Amino acid sequence: MYDLRSDTFTKPTEAMRKAMYNAEVGDDVYGEDPTAEKLQRIAEEITGKERSLIVSSGCMGNLIPLMIKGGRGMEVLTSGYSHIVNHEIGAVASLSGTLPVIIPSDYGIMTAEEIEKHIHGYAYDMSESAIIETENTTSGIVYPLEELRKIRKTAKEHSLWVHMDGARIFNASVETGISVKDYADTASDITFCLSKGLGCPAFSILSGDRDFIEKAKRIRKLLGGGMRQIGIFAAAGIYALENNIARLKDDHEHRAAISKALERSGWADVAISSTNMIFFNSSYPMDNIVNAFRKKGVLFLKEGEMGRIVLSLNINDEDTDAIVKIIDSTNIEEFS
Repeated sequence: MYDLRSDTFTKPTEAMRKAMYNAEVGDDVYGEDPTAEKLQRIAEEITGKERSLIVSSGCMGNLIPLMIKGGRGMEVLTSGYSHIVNHEIGAVASLSGTLPVIIPSDYGIMTAEEIEKHIHGYAYDMSESAIIETENTTSGIVYPLEELRKIRKTAKEHSLWVHMDGARIFNASVETGISVKDYADTASDITFCLSKGLGCPAFSILSGDRDFIEKAKRIRKLLGGGMRQIGIFAAAGIYALENNIARLKDDHEHRAAISKALERSGWADVAISSTNMIFFNSSYPMDNIVNAFRKKGVLFLKEGEMGRIVLSLNINDEDTDAIVKIIDSTNIEEFS
């Protein structure tokens, strides 16, 4: 099977497993896990933020800032395509108590101009704008750095916090050559995933200023995220940051090759093809297309009415060639 469902399906390589096996560990709740501490220091260097904190998931990394800077009667301004709106079981409202205000966007790319139209301060009978949430990448699309800087400027003018969901920020960095530090500078805090394209079995990182991360550590505990000998997993994160960032370029090249095959197929209309993700439409039922390719050993997902393909270290050059041949040889009769 060629698994194109998500980059979350990656598995630790033998070299990563060896690093995990050899990890020095301690009790992280007491701040005594040396490998966890090392990973957090590396994250601080990468993001340029004062402090970093290991969290159990990207969902937790997004929720904690909402709980610290949002809450009842407060708003987060975000795109309708954002992960916090679509894929986190409504935690933005049910756990943080923050009201999501949907900003019109082009596949998740908001503009500072549009955001400013929806910002308002205190009023007796209204919720209050508190946070702007950006997502980079969003649906695989890289957020333009200059637009992020404009959003940050707008936020400062209105004393708003900016949280960046940088789950795939390294894909953005590899694609553009812009450093993660430069992207992170456009946000008050940033979270990024280790368990997607970087190939780790678990964990995300949340980075921000010292006071914010001190509060975040308490909220992590409140959410049941106080963890003990996590150096075993932190070692995987260190390995990934030292070895798996540059290879994300391979995923992008594989995505481009598969996207070209879809474009010439005659039955797929590619809507998004960027970094490691493809979204496409078709005049044929997407369920039928997904099932037809499953029979051929190619797995991908239906998201809404679109097909979604995500490339990762699961797929090498030879796999990509094979997938392209399968697409090229597929007849529309197979979708009936």
